[in-house]
Amino acid sequence: MSDTTTSSECGVWLVVGLGNPGPSYAGHRHNVGHLVTDELSRRMAGSFRPHKSGRAEVLEGRIGGIGGAGGVRVVLARPRGYMNESGGPVAGLARFYKLPVECIVAIHDELDLAFDTLRLKQGGGDNGHNGLRSMRTSLGSGEFFRVRVGIGRPPGRQDPAAFVLSGYSSAERKMLPFQVDRAADAVEALLTDGLAKAQSRFNS
Repeated sequence: MSDTTTSSECGVWLVVGLGNPGPSYAGHRHNVGHLVTDELSRRMAGSFRPHKSGRAEVLEGRIGGIGGAGGVRVVLARPRGYMNESGGPVAGLARFYKLPVECIVAIHDELDLAFDTLRLKQGGGDNGHNGLRSMRTSLGSGEFFRVRVGIGRPPGRQDPAAFVLSGYSSAERKMLPFQVDRAADAVEALLTDGLAKAQSRFNS
């Protein structure tokens, strides 16, 4: 499959929100993938439950339909391990649901994009992101789709590793719900309309 992959080619999509587990990490920039999957689960009117593997939380359902009908079959997932261990649980879910890497979407924070910016793409490097690196290693390919949610670069000489593991500024917190909502819209567009159309709408 390629960037023309469609919902008809992927009978089920695995949509992964990358982040770290536990309440102490919940408000960090590195966990924006979890925030987006929270919004998607709200739209699906469901709740995450432990997968039988014990290594992830999942929600099975449909997205992009009207009134709960139709839409695209989706497994929302959040690995239970830390960011740099995300690949094992994701690869396990891909095997369980018998999904090729081209039917997997990773939602993650992106340092090289401004806070109010969003990008979608398929494949590419990990750009220093430990969650993407772990997924690429465990899946044996980096050709999964990415919804890159901008968090911006740290101010001054702050260590990027410390920056991603810190909370949003007060100004950013006011705008965060809009960014999360837009990222969830982008995921829906990717699954229902394909990459090219979703990029033309959201890659600004």
